[in-house]
Amino acid sequence: NKNSESNTIEDKFAQLDELLAKMEDETLPLEESFKLYNQGLELVKDCNDRIEKVEKELTILDEEGDDYDVF
Repeated sequence: NKNSESNTIEDKFAQLDELLAKMEDETLPLEESFKLYNQGLELVKDCNDRIEKVEKELTILDEEGDDYDVF
């Protein structure tokens, strides 16, 4: 999904917050809860993949001796 690729990690976290808020609704049908749960898992996986990619890029930069500020 190209649209999901263009969203930032911050956007993904905001989407997770929205899913959590929906899941806290006690009137939500069980099937809908499972659907939202699975969507949340996909968002978390995407965030983890993106974070790992950035960590690898930082490691490569560090190995090349380039200067960069982490903070």
